[in-house]
Amino acid sequence: MLTAMVTPFRADLEVDYSRARELAIRLVDNGSDGIVVGGTTGESPALEHKEKLKLFETVVEAVGGRAVVVAGTGTNSTADSIRLTRQAEAVGVRAVMLVCPYYNKPPQEGLYQHFKAVASATELPILLYNVPSRTSVNMTSGTAVGLAGIDNIVAIKEASGNLDQVSEICRAAPPGFRIYSGDDSLTLPMLAVGGHGVVSVASHLVGSEIARMCRSFKSGDVAGAAQLHHRLFPLFKAMFVTTNPMPVKAALRLTGFDCGGCRLPLVSPSDDDLLVIRQALAQHGLVA
Repeated sequence: MLTAMVTPFRADLEVDYSRARELAIRLVDNGSDGIVVGGTTGESPALEHKEKLKLFETVVEAVGGRAVVVAGTGTNSTADSIRLTRQAEAVGVRAVMLVCPYYNKPPQEGLYQHFKAVASATELPILLYNVPSRTSVNMTSGTAVGLAGIDNIVAIKEASGNLDQVSEICRAAPPGFRIYSGDDSLTLPMLAVGGHGVVSVASHLVGSEIARMCRSFKSGDVAGAAQLHHRLFPLFKAMFVTTNPMPVKAALRLTGFDCGGCRLPLVSPSDDDLLVIRQALAQHGLVA
């Protein structure tokens, strides 16, 4: 289980690096095997280049000896992605996550060449990230399998919501290539078709239970894993009642570990969305 970590902000919306350090330690203490810093949940489009690098360095210093720190270095510019990846490697991260270039809307060959170019510029392991709802382009299973043949492209975070696509990657990718769920609610179904784990948002709140669900499934206790999945399901859905990371930041605040708000253009959840979040937390015993 990896956690896609939020970026804590102070009241003035400057990055709170001290809180980021506390949060990283808290996540590892509660079951995270690794932390993804500066990804979608970390509000990467609203972070400056220097802020990302300082966040990478802060989290490496906090938990780098206990967990894998994965830096979100993918952008919609291949040259910028290469530059940030090399700088992240210099501060000591263990791997990088590369999202499909957004807004450009490249064809599959463009995706392949983009990721190949970044991979050739680093020795770090690479986690691809397919999230068409955010990027406007879906990386097909064929492209993912082709990229899996590049030595340091070792995994993919699949958030297409398409289990057939995930099944095809699991079937055709080289041995050892790992598929992570990018949707908490699809973690167990994805494990069932050959997935390896999850890059989670809800693990900010229930990390130990998500880790236990994954372990239960892998140890053969499918019924126990399903029971945990059903228990966690309302919370999984509440964390995506509106645009991520708005719900999880609200939930952290409600449960007493305030990480601040979101930078524009993201805002606070509406009253109706906040009610859904609060009810899910209460149902799970996380708030009164």
